[in-house]
Amino acid sequence: MSVSRVAGDPPTIAEAGRRLRSGETSAAELLAQVLDRAHRTEAQLHAYLTVDREGAAGAAAQADADLADGIDHGPLHGIPVALKDNMCTRGVETTAASQILSGYVPPYDATVVRKLRQGGAVMVGKTNLDEFAMGSSTENSAYGPSYNPWDIGRVPGGSSGGSAAAVAAGSALAALGSDTGGSIRQPASLTGLVGLKPTYGTVSRYGLIAFASSLDQIGPLTRTVEDAALLLETVWGHDPLDSTSHAGPYPEPRSRLGQGVEGLRVGVVAELSGEGYEPAVERAVTEMVEALADAGAGIVEVSLPTFEIALSAYYLIAPAEASANLARFDGIRYGHRGDGETSEALMARTRAEGFGPEVTRRILLGTYALSAGYYDAFYGQAQRVRAAIQDDFAAAYEKADVLVSPTSPTVAFPVGARVDDPLAMYLSDICTIPSNLAGHPAISVPVALGDAGLPIGFQVMAPPLGETVMFQVADAVERLAGFTAAPVLREVPA
Repeated sequence: MSVSRVAGDPPTIAEAGRRLRSGETSAAELLAQVLDRAHRTEAQLHAYLTVDREGAAGAAAQADADLADGIDHGPLHGIPVALKDNMCTRGVETTAASQILSGYVPPYDATVVRKLRQGGAVMVGKTNLDEFAMGSSTENSAYGPSYNPWDIGRVPGGSSGGSAAAVAAGSALAALGSDTGGSIRQPASLTGLVGLKPTYGTVSRYGLIAFASSLDQIGPLTRTVEDAALLLETVWGHDPLDSTSHAGPYPEPRSRLGQGVEGLRVGVVAELSGEGYEPAVERAVTEMVEALADAGAGIVEVSLPTFEIALSAYYLIAPAEASANLARFDGIRYGHRGDGETSEALMARTRAEGFGPEVTRRILLGTYALSAGYYDAFYGQAQRVRAAIQDDFAAAYEKADVLVSPTSPTVAFPVGARVDDPLAMYLSDICTIPSNLAGHPAISVPVALGDAGLPIGFQVMAPPLGETVMFQVADAVERLAGFTAAPVLREVPA
């Protein structure tokens, strides 16, 4: 089969918005461009599980009609956006990449989907993920893995790997993912994108198929820091349908973009470096820290000792919550149903047929951690570690306005390289997990290419509701890095 390079980079959200409002382009034309890109790249990338061409066409036509009538719904008006397939979409299959939800069509929209519709966005389709968002490579999908646009022999990260691959390939201008232990930021790092986990509770989880309810948070994957802020502003805000939703004031993410970092204190986390980190990753982070210092930031080294045991705590808390959340998938109310002469046999057969090996592994681990006689020794102790991590963060933010680190200790690894080594796979999230345990915001910004020509992400962490200063620093990082590299995509003929 002959292939050729895909021509033309897709516009950013901000650029596309300006073109739409000037009449230079239309929502229908933007949609046609991303659908054409999807058609030409999906055979190799498998970013999507469902492409909703009919629904997207209707939304684009409505967006154009509204603009013609002088109705502007905001910065996402007419913008083609992809959704991770663990967010419920009315009338569109939602599987969480699991056989147990094959054929499930929700009768309602998740709050973030409703807000996107109200904002005039055009939903292109549902993207691939690790089953129930449990993974770091998108190889755990029941429908096959996604591949990295930078090198189709490499993973795009996970669990939001399909969303990352779609944006990196240009088959969406932006996407939403979910981040439980790094599942937005790590794939952003591995695919050269900006990926954001907001403060826990600021983006509604209503309609998000739960993995670990105290850790899950929806957030953007975009090509620029400004785009991430625009998408975040569209979907966040208090939601009475989510009992954990933040009810107080919200920050203004874009209010300090372009202001630089002079006078800000940037803390470099000592524990997030050393053994296991690729030299090119450490070099890129060091060079960016030096650039921030040259731009006027004060650099301090901070130590957060509990970070060294954060991974262990996470892999008790998250599976424990997953074992409770996934108990609802019993083959009785919705989704796949196995055969069985009794209700117990039916549930056992349904789960054996419906859950993949990684989901099964985590359910068993979580159930064990919650079992009588082990609860305090495992789950209770992990929660005490979580509290200690929050205390370490609080002490660090007395010395620094933001903290920085690599986003991932390595660049994208080869497909299949870690499938049989769960610990190696889990270590992919060693830099990102602490922010989830604390509930704090964090963002990944691409800053360089590694030795293999693959992207490296730089993580900026901030205190709770510290999105304003986090975006200020992330914007400065983006400007200082001047990262303009793009994957050399290959297409099948139209």
